[in-house]
Amino acid sequence: MADLNEVADRIALQDVMLRYAAGVDERDMEMYRSCFADDCEIHGFGESVVTGGDAWTEDVKGKLEAFGATQHMLGPMLATIDGDTARTRTDVQAQHYMADDPKTTLTLWATYKTDMKKIDGAWKISRHELVRRGVRVQTDS
Repeated sequence: MADLNEVADRIALQDVMLRYAAGVDERDMEMYRSCFADDCEIHGFGESVVTGGDAWTEDVKGKLEAFGATQHMLGPMLATIDGDTARTRTDVQAQHYMADDPKTTLTLWATYKTDMKKIDGAWKISRHELVRRGVRVQTDS
């Protein structure tokens, strides 16, 4: 049976990913940035690895310019916790409405493979990887 500290850690890990999704969808880059360690590594969102929470947040701000509204829906998280580190797996379905054509949507199905570590008592993303499962672009007539 899980102890209270493990339960609290599981809730805190989920909250990181919920803030991650809310930060993107609400365009609250301060909230979004708060999810990441300063030295985080980001994989699978483009051709190269992005290193650093500030660099990644700026990269995301640029990527979001192509989209109007977005909605990231997260599935339940699978987490393995080992002291002050954790490995997590979270499925995501994300709707992206194109800024220049709101009738066109891009739907992404993917899995986030995310490593986190406790920094000053708070969980932060130290490594984040997007594993694409499928993409569909649809235009409403």
